[in-house]
Amino acid sequence: MLYMSIEVSVIICTYNRDKYIYQTLEHIACNGFPSERYEIILIDNNSTDQTAAECQRFSCNFADLNFHYFTETQQGLSFARNRGIQEAQGEILLFLDDDAFMQKNYLHRLVLYLKNHPDAAAFGGKITPFYENGQIPEWMSKWTYSWVSAIDKGNKVCLFKGHSYPIGANMGFRRSAIPGTGFNTALGRNKGNLMGGEEKDIFNRMKSQNARLYYFPDIEVLHVIPGKRTTREYIRQMALGIGKSERLRTLKISRSAYLKRLFSEGIKWGASLILYISYLFRCKTRKGKVLLYFRWFVSKGLICNK
Repeated sequence: MLYMSIEVSVIICTYNRDKYIYQTLEHIACNGFPSERYEIILIDNNSTDQTAAECQRFSCNFADLNFHYFTETQQGLSFARNRGIQEAQGEILLFLDDDAFMQKNYLHRLVLYLKNHPDAAAFGGKITPFYENGQIPEWMSKWTYSWVSAIDKGNKVCLFKGHSYPIGANMGFRRSAIPGTGFNTALGRNKGNLMGGEEKDIFNRMKSQNARLYYFPDIEVLHVIPGKRTTREYIRQMALGIGKSERLRTLKISRSAYLKRLFSEGIKWGASLILYISYLFRCKTRKGKVLLYFRWFVSKGLICNK
């Protein structure tokens, strides 16, 4: 593939998000980065709403940009992300969610960060939740912040160490550092399900090869959180999806990896119970109860093969 002068490929994978997709694209277009130095790759994973029409409207309104629209017929986020890698021309591959709004000067800062950190194989940035109804859930705490795909590791550059890794709403790679198979297509969201694990899987594979994953604080997105994403039903489905994806991911590695994951789940239960008691004494019962609710359904998805 010929890479021309493109430095950054911004890859957006979408499924039935016509409500947000134009704003997502518009925030990229208004970022102030020279248009000849980046491209936008939009992978439509069989949307049945007005996503295609919204993308066409954007293409007409920003005709000077390198905007490319593709349809990926194999259903699933991992298939869509791998298609984005295939179609992209840049060496820097940036993935944003279809409801994540890039903040001003993002691309300028990203290119500068990567110039100053040539050892960065992958990266992630700050993700700030934007609650559509204007209300922060009463159960929200630092232990549940990631449930809304949010992350804030402070204002200094640092590495993702241990079990931490970038979150898909705002993450990226140097093309040369991506493992040969890309994202695991047995994992990840598919239409309405809330399975995950594909991000953890690819970053774990990279870490096993001693790749360095950086957190860059000034590359920030606002991530839209609809009210339905703060309900008990959503938390239940998300937790089940996490458990099921962890079962698939670890069993693919080995039986012992799955047993090790079961052991760690027991440790997580212990930590959740301690936090519940702590919140109980501080009269913040909802913050504690939601941790046990979440942990119950993660365990159910991890153990039950249904």
